[in-house]
Amino acid sequence: MPLSLPGRPRLGQAPLPALLHLLFLLLLLVVDPARPISFQLPGKARKCLREEIHRDTLVTGEYEIGAPPGSSTGPSANLKITDSAGHILYAKEDATKGKFAFTTEDYDMFEACFESKLPVGTGRMPDQLVILDMKHGVEAKNYEEIAKVEKLKPLEVELRRLEDLSESIVNDFAYMKKREEEMRDTNESTNTRVLYFSIFSMCCLIGLATWQVFYLRRFFKAKKLIE
Repeated sequence: MPLSLPGRPRLGQAPLPALLHLLFLLLLLVVDPARPISFQLPGKARKCLREEIHRDTLVTGEYEIGAPPGSSTGPSANLKITDSAGHILYAKEDATKGKFAFTTEDYDMFEACFESKLPVGTGRMPDQLVILDMKHGVEAKNYEEIAKVEKLKPLEVELRRLEDLSESIVNDFAYMKKREEEMRDTNESTNTRVLYFSIFSMCCLIGLATWQVFYLRRFFKAKKLIE
């Protein structure tokens, strides 16, 4: 029997109350935080990870590229982070280990690409292990530093974190509602255009059929086939 995550009802199920739904999402974010992504990067290969991020959002990341097994040379790969317009937000050649941070200016699709470099004078390079831990929004905030600056107690820090999480979820719901309204307006506009085009097409067909009837009538009269 397939399992479903709490707070994500399947079709045909009754939706949970809004408050209970919000509590489930908060519990998921607290208990199961984002985990680093790891993958194998073959020689002379390029792998990219994409993610949509809201505007005015802090994005932080930490990466590590392991040396190929049995290789005398270190890891050899380039890292580049760009947006959908091709603007470079972070770039590092011969990357091995490091961190990056930037703030988004608009809602966009961001892409982190790792490109393997083959050492000169060698055959096929063994796969390299790449570990990427990218966080954004609430996950990217350093609550330890906030606690030190504002002199908050552990319980107050946790409450601040839960407050930020709930605000982030509310903002996500507001954005999804806005997108749903935009899609609905687009569908209504498209339906209206299709209706007008259909009416115009019918008028053209009726006009063409009427013209054909009168034209054939005149033609047959000219040939004296009908009176």
